Amino acid sequence: MVKAAMQIGKRAICAGPGNPPVLVDDTACMKRVAQRLIQGAAYDNNLLCIGEKEVFVLDNVAQELMSELEKAGAVRLNGNQLDRLTKEAFSFKEGHGAGCPEPVVNKALIGKDAPVLAKAAGVDVAAKTELLFAETNADHLFVKEEQMMPFIPIVRVKSVEEGIEAARVAERNYKHTSIIHSHDVEHMTAMARALDTTLFIKNGPCMAGLGLGGEGYLSYSVATPLAKVSPTRARSPA
Repeated sequence: MVKAAMQIGKRAICAGPGNPPVLVDDTACMKRVAQRLIQGAAYDNNLLCIGEKEVFVLDNVAQELMSELEKAGAVRLNGNQLDRLTKEAFSFKEGHGAGCPEPVVNKALIGKDAPVLAKAAGVDVAAKTELLFAETNADHLFVKEEQMMPFIPIVRVKSVEEGIEAARVAERNYKHTSIIHSHDVEHMTAMARALDTTLFIKNGPCMAGLGLGGEGYLSYSVATPLAKVSPTRARSPA
């Protein structure tokens, strides 16, 4: 769609791709992190390109974070339910098998409410449920692909360094958005330098990067990884 818009011969501002990772270290408050994750990843059912798409958390606080997510109203999927949702959420081009680097997201699930995703996973949840989550590995499709659904994969990492590298890989060098929950300035600085994204949110939901609930005013970026601008093609005078 972006490619087509850039070739029509008129000025166009088009959003670039993004797959924003979240890093959670053991200095953060897990209760607040859980609240911020739900607030951000459930906003508009995670359709925002800056929305939290995957979470890397230090192993020693991973269970606490997931418990706090459940306390805050998110619903955890077990392994079988995750497998069912994955099969419903992604398909592969004809002739390609599982593991193909070009999965296609099921458009019927994009932007749907969490109970709709839960039904696809084979479980019924309360109508007010805003977000689903499940523990995965770093190579899972929900980690690697921008899926735009109110579901987040949780990946355990052994160190901040491992988490930063995993986040960098998942972000795919789009230079779009990344998020960290930490009270350690050195950890924040290390991630900011490693990922070098246009938006870098610290201890807040994704919308804070646009000024919604964060510092400053709502401001959209132009001519950055968040947007591409095409010039007007020269035309002969009428």
